[in-house]
Amino acid sequence: MIGEPTRAIKIFYSYAHEDKKLRDKLEKHLSILRHQHHILDWHDREISAGTEWEQEISQELNAAYIILLLVSPDYLHSEYCYSIEMKRALERLNTGDARVIAILLRPVDWEDAPFSELQVLPRDRKPVTSWRKYDEAFLDIAKGIRQVIKELSASPPLDISQKTKEQWFHGRLHPRESQTI
Repeated sequence: MIGEPTRAIKIFYSYAHEDKKLRDKLEKHLSILRHQHHILDWHDREISAGTEWEQEISQELNAAYIILLLVSPDYLHSEYCYSIEMKRALERLNTGDARVIAILLRPVDWEDAPFSELQVLPRDRKPVTSWRKYDEAFLDIAKGIRQVIKELSASPPLDISQKTKEQWFHGRLHPRESQTI
């Protein structure tokens, strides 16, 4: 168990729309973390009608503390995913403003991708669709994400401004501050 509930950590799903069904399955496997108020996850299907979608995505991407890159041939082919979302995620990783987790959904040549130095999920760099049972792959991924949340919850607070905290969590405190709900 992660321990006392802390403020929910915002998670952003960066994915190609062709992978929506796999993203939905991952979201289901992370449900326990959502129910326990450890995460607050977001993806572009939550954008409401009449909203400027690019601005909304940018705002949510900049507010997330964990960014999931759902890697597939379609993800790497998407100019928007690759050049906008992944680029911004890695910028935030490099400044220490976010954790970026690459999740291999389907087999693709990603060895020289900008995120190739990161530890990926699921274990052994085996894409979800290469597992005999997808649920076992998603369980492995969920456990990996739970471990990251545990690490973030146990870390000392970062020296960041209140304005930055508000940007990350829309008024919520940074997860490393271990405030209870």
